[in-house]
Order: sequence, then C-alpha cells, then structure tokens
Amino acid sequence: MLTQTTETFIPVYSLEQSGSTGGKQFEITEGGALTQQQKDLFFVPHRQDYHKLVFVKQGSSRFWADMVPYDTRPNAVYFTSPQQVLLKEASGCMHVVTLSFTEEFLDMEENRLLKQLPVIQNLRNEHELVLLPSDVAFTDDITAKLLEEYQSKQGWHNSMLLAYLRVLLIYISRLYSTQFTNNDKPVNHDLLIQFKALISEHFTDIQDVATYAGMLHFSAGHFSELIKEQSGKTAIEHIHDRLLLEAKRMLFHTDYSIKEIAYRLGFEDASYFNRFFKRLNTSTPLSYRNNIREMYQ
Repeated sequence: MLTQTTETFIPVYSLEQSGSTGGKQFEITEGGALTQQQKDLFFVPHRQDYHKLVFVKQGSSRFWADMVPYDTRPNAVYFTSPQQVLLKEASGCMHVVTLSFTEEFLDMEENRLLKQLPVIQNLRNEHELVLLPSDVAFTDDITAKLLEEYQSKQGWHNSMLLAYLRVLLIYISRLYSTQFTNNDKPVNHDLLIQFKALISEHFTDIQDVATYAGMLHFSAGHFSELIKEQSGKTAIEHIHDRLLLEAKRMLFHTDYSIKEIAYRLGFEDASYFNRFFKRLNTSTPLSYRNNIREMYQ
C-alpha cells in the first residue's frame, strides 16, 4: 500500500464536499463514475463526517478503514462511520450504489430509530457484509426504489425516501446481527452507546471514568459495572482503547513527532505517553510507526 504522510492533520470532508450531488445531509448515487475530488483522494488518508454504505454490484477495489484493508467484491455491502481514517486505492470499472447520510440526518426526530440499528452503531467495528442471492435481490430492489424516489421528487418525497431507507437499513442490520453477533442473550447497549459517543467527543481532555459517569448521572462504581456488563470491557479500557486508536492513526498517517502526538492526545509529557502506548500495545510508539509503515508499503 502506498501511504502518504503529511505535516498537517488528516483532513475531514463533509458530504457536501465529497459527495456527487452536493447533498448536505443525505445522498444516494449509482454507477462507477467518480468526481475529480473523489479521484484526488486515492492514496490520501482522510476522514468523512458522515456514514457511508456501498452496495457493490460489479467490479472490485480496495480501501482501508483505519489500519485494516478490505478488498471489495460484488454482491457485498461495505459501510464506514464518521471520523474513521479512510484510504482508498485506485480501482477499475465498478458498478455500485452508494448511500451517504450525516449524523444531523439521523438526529432528526423522524430518523432517530435508525441510530439504534446495529449497522449504524457497529459495535463490532466491522465493515463488510456478504450477501446471499436472496439478499442481493432484496437490496437491489430497495436501492432501485430509493434511487427512483431520490431523483423523481414527487409528492411526499421525504416520507417515501425515509420509508425505503428504514426498510433497507433494518434488513442490512438483520444481516449484520446474523453475521457478527453471537447467540448469547441480547444485552441492552444504550448506556454503552452513550458512553462511547461521549468518549469520541472528549477523549483528549477527559480520561477518567468518574467524570463520564457523572455526565451520565451514575456513580463511578455502578457505571463501571454496567459498562462491563454491556461490553465485556471496563470503562477505563474503553477510554484507553479510543486513545490508542487515535494514537495509531496519527503514527500511521501523519509525520507528527511522538511529543506532538502526546500533546494532541492530552498527555502531560511524551514519556508518560510512551509508557501508556507500550503497556497497551507491547511496543513503543516509534517502533509501532516504523513496523506498521514497513508492513504496508
């Protein structure tokens, strides 16, 4: 893989910037043609501030979600979440249907059900769903209806779009649950979802469990028990996991010094950051940077 590192931090693109139609909150497109801006992003680490779901009908390509590569294939669905570090490799002729929508779109009163769906929450941090022939037929039919409605804009346009989108995302979420969720007794993940959302917003300036527990109106002890019950991990492990992930992103995709990365992640000094990283990753930040770049050149 070709990696481009920069002296500036990884850019973030809005749907309006990186989409094909200039939509601000929701967009659906079909085909293989790319905008010039999309072509310019090949081999460039970047983030998108919106959800994306791609139904691959023909062709193949390769992309990276954080440090994990995915070789796309026909009859599969790929999905990414806001703020992940993405890197796309140049691809040949493809035929795909792409749905993109923002957090603001999901926060609308009539859309809030969608935020609870497994494919949107993506607690397993997966990015690929393989479709059986019956799943392909269903997905093809619903996406065709979505495309037709998106382009026609007849009466009750938004309501029809939302109805089709709900059906598609619920169907995809069923597949997600079948492919990635074990058969254990279902657990209510509402608190975990709220906690992870707060971590994503505050992990560089809040790194203690008690503060997060207070923000969600729990005592620290009870909060930790509930998070462990819902996820199998302690609350502090979730905070540390998020810090480690962002550290790895910076080490892989930027040329920031170790001291600069430590500062950006809220550590008081680089030596403490080095000890933190080595304890969780068994190697120093510098060793990780050298090894990961050598591995994926």
